[in-house]
Amino acid sequence: MFQIRPQSTSTVRHLALGGLFALIATAAAAQAGAGLGSDVLQRVQQIATQGVAAGLPAQARVEVDVGKLDPRLRLAPCAQVQPYLPAGLQMWGATRIGLRCVEGASRWNVSLPVRIKVYARAIVAADPLASGVVLTQAQLATAEIDIAAEPGAVFIDGAALVGRTLLRPLAAGEAVRNNVLKQRQVFAAGDRVTVLASGPGYSVAGEGQALGVGLEGQNVKIKFENGRVVTGRAIAERRVEVLL
Repeated sequence: MFQIRPQSTSTVRHLALGGLFALIATAAAAQAGAGLGSDVLQRVQQIATQGVAAGLPAQARVEVDVGKLDPRLRLAPCAQVQPYLPAGLQMWGATRIGLRCVEGASRWNVSLPVRIKVYARAIVAADPLASGVVLTQAQLATAEIDIAAEPGAVFIDGAALVGRTLLRPLAAGEAVRNNVLKQRQVFAAGDRVTVLASGPGYSVAGEGQALGVGLEGQNVKIKFENGRVVTGRAIAERRVEVLL
């Protein structure tokens, strides 16, 4: 089974490439009445290229819609506007980018709405499907969709969905996401599981013992041989994902 899910903030920072932050910085500068220096643009490029988009297919196509600052804001002129990623936010779907004045008579800190669209081929309903349907291969198709448009991981392997039960109806062409499927147990308490740990620019795997039942998409505690206990998300048969 292969699922595409939004990653942590650190692992999706480069999705918009240089364009996202360049557009944001330009828009912010124009609205704040200030220009951008080459040093700021260089920093923007550094931020934009950080991280690794783990879990995204190579052919994914990214589009960025940059919104507008709240028209009620009255921002003082600023010689240097710095874009940054607010803590806890992901560059996925509807989100926000922070903008702060770091050189000006009056320091300010605001946020700018952006929408990240990630187009990739994924499994969708071939026809309208009712709640409670047990999926078959004939009911599934593949299409290019915006996988960041709604919450929930999408699938690229239809075989992984055969036999799964829908929790709600799906329209024809709608993505089959993990949050529309009846939850299933992927391992039992005490089972040995593979733990996948990922962070900015790296991914490692190890083994541990499940301290609870692994329900797909839910958190569970895992104990390593050295006694360390971590919390991860059950993602597949005897597999747990931990984001660092």
